[in-house]
Amino acid sequence: MKVLITGSSGLIGRWVAGYLKNQGDQVIGLDKTLIQDNTGCSEQINCDLLDRQTLISQVRRVCPDALIHLAARTDLKETKDIRGYAANIDGVDNLIEAVRQTPSIRRAIYTSSQLVCRIGYIPSGDKDYCPNTLYGQSKVLTEKLVRQHDGGGIPWCLTRPTTVWGPYMNPHYQNMLRLIRKGLYFHCGRSKLYKSYAYAGNIAHQYAQLLKAPADLISGKTFYLADYEPLSLREYADGLAREMGASKIRTLPLALSRMMAWAGDFINLCGLKSFPFNSFRLNNILTEYVYDLSSTKAVCGPALFSAQEGIKETARWFMAQETTDGGRK
Repeated sequence: MKVLITGSSGLIGRWVAGYLKNQGDQVIGLDKTLIQDNTGCSEQINCDLLDRQTLISQVRRVCPDALIHLAARTDLKETKDIRGYAANIDGVDNLIEAVRQTPSIRRAIYTSSQLVCRIGYIPSGDKDYCPNTLYGQSKVLTEKLVRQHDGGGIPWCLTRPTTVWGPYMNPHYQNMLRLIRKGLYFHCGRSKLYKSYAYAGNIAHQYAQLLKAPADLISGKTFYLADYEPLSLREYADGLAREMGASKIRTLPLALSRMMAWAGDFINLCGLKSFPFNSFRLNNILTEYVYDLSSTKAVCGPALFSAQEGIKETARWFMAQETTDGGRK
């Protein structure tokens, strides 16, 4: 099968490309920023989703059998104008048209986000939305566009990945590992804080299974993608510390954590927007979320990796990165 992956340079894209290549598929990557070491792709196309005509032309040229759409603006930095997330709106509209104009495509998977609902809110159905960020609002529009245009007129499904972690994670998530390694990370209170996190190796397997499942099992449906067993944030961080040989992570009383978060709010208001700890961040840390993944498991089957296997591989990769990128080790 020839598979086109948009956003092939990202964390999920790299894992999915590598997984499909190992399964014997031909993978074409499409991204506005290409990377040299994406060995899962037999060809990489430099293209912005907002360039409608080039996008349609390139998709038609490669004649893929299937599409996995991962490209998006995913940060939460935009707070004033949803058009800052045009890639998640106009870009998706352009891609749907490209699918419509490419007869070879027989299946499409469009990626949304768990943030179509605020963290901690469990929706009653696929169209029950409750975003609290502009990014989340943009992904609501992603989903509405896909449904409105029937995914381009072929069997399709929507996915909502949760927090994805593992090798190739972006600098924002690497920073947590760096703080752990330096002994600067701390637990906020003593709760274990269970969350439906997604190890990258498991989510790559889930995408591959959705790609090849019978159409009637997936078409028009929405799937949360995550590990089936929720992971404790405390145990995740402690496991990374052990694997990296870091000092034991300290636990701060919750009241002190809240005071530090308020101080972070003030620092943000004073202009230092990059200061990483504030009330928004603390609320996300303290909010547990565990999704019902029974429909995902029914289609995709069991996970390939345990949390401990993922933690070991992530720590190994990160330590190698630290040595390579500036000799920080």
